[in-house]
Amino acid sequence: MNTTVEISATIVLYKEDVETLQKTIDSFLKTPLSKKLYLIDNSPTNKLQNHFLDPAIEYRFVGKNSGFGAAHNLVINEIQGSSKYHLILNPDVIFESEVLLKLKKELDNHKEIAMVSPKVIYPDGKLQYTCRKYPTFLELIYRRFGVFKKFTQKQEYRDEHLIKSFYPNFFQGCFLLFNTADFVAINGFDERYFLYMEDVDICKKIDKQGKRKMYFPGTEIVHNHRRGSSQKIILLFHHISSAIKYFKKWKN
Repeated sequence: MNTTVEISATIVLYKEDVETLQKTIDSFLKTPLSKKLYLIDNSPTNKLQNHFLDPAIEYRFVGKNSGFGAAHNLVINEIQGSSKYHLILNPDVIFESEVLLKLKKELDNHKEIAMVSPKVIYPDGKLQYTCRKYPTFLELIYRRFGVFKKFTQKQEYRDEHLIKSFYPNFFQGCFLLFNTADFVAINGFDERYFLYMEDVDICKKIDKQGKRKMYFPGTEIVHNHRRGSSQKIILLFHHISSAIKYFKKWKN
């Protein structure tokens, strides 16, 4: 990135619906901050290359599906020292222009915080329980088969009521706003995870740095959550593979 901006963001693409993606891009571009958006395309073809021509957007065709974390990490060297905040953004999220302003204010006011995430709702207005306690292997199995729901729901901080800010273990990674310096300091995502568990892992890395993660329900986004691992065998395989790597790495 040749010029300094207040906020940078990455969206990793893979065979995205253009209409849905455009809504996400428009949400980010409406933010009243100087900005740079990287579209990192892991798709088989570069058919979107000339679709998004805003000067704040840089499109990159990877040429292969390099994985979620590895794709986001492609911009680390460029954002280092060139943006103050960095947003990890899913391609199926919609939000109002004030959301990032409110979240960056929390980062500014709490120097011990490396990353902040807002309240997340479904398109129908129902709350998504994106705050989680660090998982056990059994919990992941329970979630996969939809059993022992009282246990898995307890892991979602539902007893916190989620109406006030607090510091959960980790967030599901659809919308994570970092201080860029902190994202760079932990070297972004662990690229050994092709898909899944990278959001859990990066929160562990933040802990190791002595920093914190904040849930801030004072603003909200809409996420059209897609539960891919329960629908496709290959995604389920990636989920299991990532879980094994995670528990082997962190010994829990």
